[in-house]
Amino acid sequence: MPEQSSPAQEIAAGYATSGNAVELGSVVVDGQVDAGARVRIPLAMMNRHGLVAGATGTGKTKTLQGLAEQLSNAGVPVVMADVKGDLSGLSHPGASNDKVTARAADTGDDWAPTAYPVQFLSLGTSGIGVPVRATISGFGPILLSKVLGLNDTQESTLGLIFHWADSKGLPLLDTKDLRSVITHLTSDAGKADLQGIGGVSSATAGVILRALSNLDAQGGNEFFGEPELVVADLIRQTDGKGVISLLELGNLQGKPALFSTFLMWLLAELFEELPEEGDLDAPKLVFFFDEAHLLFHDASKAFLDRIEQTVKLIRSKGVGVFFCTQLPTDVPNAVLSQLGARVQHALRAFTPDDQKALTQTVKTYPTTPHYELDKALTSLGIGEAIVTVLSEKGAPTPVAWTRLRAPRSLMDTIGDDAIKQAAAASELHGKYSQAVDRESAYEMMAQKMAPPAEQPRAEQPPEQSAPAREKEEPGFIEQVMGNSAVKSFFRSAASALGREITRGVFGTRRR
Repeated sequence: MPEQSSPAQEIAAGYATSGNAVELGSVVVDGQVDAGARVRIPLAMMNRHGLVAGATGTGKTKTLQGLAEQLSNAGVPVVMADVKGDLSGLSHPGASNDKVTARAADTGDDWAPTAYPVQFLSLGTSGIGVPVRATISGFGPILLSKVLGLNDTQESTLGLIFHWADSKGLPLLDTKDLRSVITHLTSDAGKADLQGIGGVSSATAGVILRALSNLDAQGGNEFFGEPELVVADLIRQTDGKGVISLLELGNLQGKPALFSTFLMWLLAELFEELPEEGDLDAPKLVFFFDEAHLLFHDASKAFLDRIEQTVKLIRSKGVGVFFCTQLPTDVPNAVLSQLGARVQHALRAFTPDDQKALTQTVKTYPTTPHYELDKALTSLGIGEAIVTVLSEKGAPTPVAWTRLRAPRSLMDTIGDDAIKQAAAASELHGKYSQAVDRESAYEMMAQKMAPPAEQPRAEQPPEQSAPAREKEEPGFIEQVMGNSAVKSFFRSAASALGREITRGVFGTRRR
């Protein structure tokens, strides 16, 4: 008679068996770990997105670290936020100890200390990584409204302001550019320029200007500007390993709206810039969206609809997105339904709200004869998770209580000084370290408003003929565009700006 398989082996039989997969760990049944019953995610399914959730202190960060390591080994670049500095250890080999040795034995892992290629990035110049920026125009009115905390009416007005600047070829590179355009559009000359397409009320303009001032006071003016980050710099390999781009966000822990919306801008840029790829054997990039609840907090329905659309469609660009948060209920159902992989660490059930979240979480998993999920989810140990993913055929796998393998890189921060040193040695340092303040809307507006320089009498042009004098004086835009400095600017920037600015699903500028 054939040997009867154990429950752990029956569960593992539903998971990928080939080596072209990311291994999470081994199956646990009735408190016993079967090192031979492996839980894997096929690489081809990593662009079907996922969720890593769990209460504080349950091991989410180490799960992210382990996933990033294996993706890098497979040649897949990774982008992830490092809010607390815990992930910088990816760049250094891990340290063996009794816990690591025991975990490796439990999961059947041939653990060895390993370092991975990491490039450290930061938003603006106050961080410890290579500073990365976005232009105001590139960021777009929808995402900027989220950062500024604008309501629907104010967001609509901001959209009109961007439309006017786009149509007139006025580059909005930083906050002072946007401020100068808003100031003009509330003046008498600006109101005339907006005839036929709406107007900007003084009250709404005042709200937007105050919000911009608050953003500048929080360091937002360091982030907006040039050179703007090129997403191709996130999709790189070194010696066959995918480069892990770590956004060091320790300096922005008190500004959650800025860094969460910046991550959405990055995702939108990837969606707009990358070509259609179809179904690939491995993703071109995997994007870990940490502290995902910050993105969805107080978001309008229109904003949530755009997130859902981006998540649905970006898979065809070869990009996988993993949302990381404490509770699955932090993620809207329309987005949650798009996430093929679920790695759920322990949940707490101390309050009625906790118990409600637990009940809702259980309902998102396939039924299983092996576990009582409501009990299992509150009984998981550190570094354990309830897992279901998509199989090689695209079907949900059996629910598996999984003891996750230990990361091979350092499970600790390497310190600010080491991060600064690594950033200074990065290939991206020379490209992004120095801010560029080229002529843009602010300077063009200032030139228009400045009084003309008095010319010597001998150099004054001859008096115009009567018909010429009777011609209508050129309007504001014609005068700006006729300025020789402005003409020179547009000749030099023509290749970058193109003939017309078009905007994508989030209002971000298409290059």
